[in-house]
Amino acid sequence: MKMSFDSIAEFDKDLKRLLKKYRSLKEDLETFKSVAVFIDVDSNNKFSVLYRNEHLMIIKARFFCKYLKGKTLRIVYAKHATENKIVFIELFFKGDKEREDGGRIKNYLSGWGQF
Repeated sequence: MKMSFDSIAEFDKDLKRLLKKYRSLKEDLETFKSVAVFIDVDSNNKFSVLYRNEHLMIIKARFFCKYLKGKTLRIVYAKHATENKIVFIELFFKGDKEREDGGRIKNYLSGWGQF
């Protein structure tokens, strides 16, 4: 299955900011992409579905970073079933922020006419 990847501007800012602390993030993101395509999010406790309809799922997942020993980042992304596309929405360190940005997710969904 060929999957395309994209990101919103806020995600790109998150990534740029976190890359200053954790230099392996670009490589870690490539590894995550290869896993995200095939993972069954309903049977894996490292992934949580935040929103779902027949065309789209918003998923939050633990994101492994080589620079963080035992601690993890969180990544929020949209998986578009009909387009075979994943769009990255948010990346954050669990120690800095307890929860995902609900407003950012809502903005993404409203842009797709799904909310």
